[in-house]
Amino acid sequence: METVVAGIGNLENLDSDGSGGFYVTGIIDGYLAHIGADGAVDKLVTGLDHPAGVRTVGDWVYFLTGDGFDAGPGTLQRYDVLTGEVHTLLTGLNGPNGLLELPDGDLLFTTTGVNGPPTGISRYRPSTGEYTVTWSWLPLANGIALAPGGEAVFADNLALQIFRIPLDAPNSPSIVTGVPRILAIFDDMEVTRAGTLFVADHLTGSVFQVDTASGAACTVIAGLIKDRAARSLPDGATSVRIAPHGNGWALFVTSMDGALRRLVPPSGFDLTPADSRP
Repeated sequence: METVVAGIGNLENLDSDGSGGFYVTGIIDGYLAHIGADGAVDKLVTGLDHPAGVRTVGDWVYFLTGDGFDAGPGTLQRYDVLTGEVHTLLTGLNGPNGLLELPDGDLLFTTTGVNGPPTGISRYRPSTGEYTVTWSWLPLANGIALAPGGEAVFADNLALQIFRIPLDAPNSPSIVTGVPRILAIFDDMEVTRAGTLFVADHLTGSVFQVDTASGAACTVIAGLIKDRAARSLPDGATSVRIAPHGNGWALFVTSMDGALRRLVPPSGFDLTPADSRP
């Protein structure tokens, strides 16, 4: 484990920029920032209301706001890397959190339901503006990742379960694991092409490694907690992403303690992500 950058607020989510750097969101300080490959931090958009999920798609960076019980109605916004302009695509969202781009270019985002009845997972098509408020009914949804093969997604929720959701049957999820096997407050996640899921956890500040076929799990790292003396959940690890490192891959983790960390796997471990598109 290596610390890439530290002391930059309460990090909620991240995504690779494709060039060795990352885009991250600071949920309490209200910003979208870029962390360069050299560790330099540039706050691109400030004054945001509890920003959450972030995804890089070409020259655009999509991000969500309104994550948390003390946040206002959420939004889906898009930052133009070339011009610095910000466009709001959706408003009035119900506590959006995790964000994912599908192979067909559509976006999925989870909603925890803090501003009304649960709305599950929503789907948005940037090319046309088509918006399905409840694409999957999964209540209190949080983290989300594309499964190997691109025919399903994995998602977790605040009921402490992890699910596999087929894209062609979004209202027929199956349980992968959760309580009583793993006691955790799951957040965002990433999965390898071999079906190994890495999940951030607030309860013990952990990253869990989950076998999606059997549901068995182990702890990769723990203790990534904001304040040990006076805890106020959620305050642990928030998101994981697999990104290039040297001649292979590494796991990058954000946490509420304001650090971005890099976890390098042991020799021979296949960390190739299920979604390895640039």
